[in-house]
Amino acid sequence: MFLGTYAPRLDEKGRIILPAKFREELSTGVVMTRGQEHCIYVFSNREFETLHEKIRQAPVTSKQARDYLRVFLSGASSETPDKQNRVTIPGNLRAYAGLDRELTVIGAGSRVEIWDSEAWATYLAEQETSYANTTEEVIPGLF
Repeated sequence: MFLGTYAPRLDEKGRIILPAKFREELSTGVVMTRGQEHCIYVFSNREFETLHEKIRQAPVTSKQARDYLRVFLSGASSETPDKQNRVTIPGNLRAYAGLDRELTVIGAGSRVEIWDSEAWATYLAEQETSYANTTEEVIPGLF
């Protein structure tokens, strides 16, 4: 499970050093793709294979499913960390997420998310109030 918040920097070649706590799970490779809210989702190869099996079950007759899958999978890129535990973020994904040098990397359970630091700060500030004021069951069975 991926947890926590980290602040790596994007180097001039579009690479980041993976947070130490994530390295073992991601050492055999990652799949990066467009995330929602204009971040980048990063999955271990194993988790992406599990996700792909679920994706394959989506009905081809559903336009919404087709649209989602096209955007999600067309932006996907398989990357392998180098010996210094760096991965390259493809240019199209850097542009999609508006990444500059300052990044925020968060653990989001089964995936990692890469955010532009300013975008993350804005998002978090907007969400913290609604998080604190949640009064109904948002995730079934959680509370």
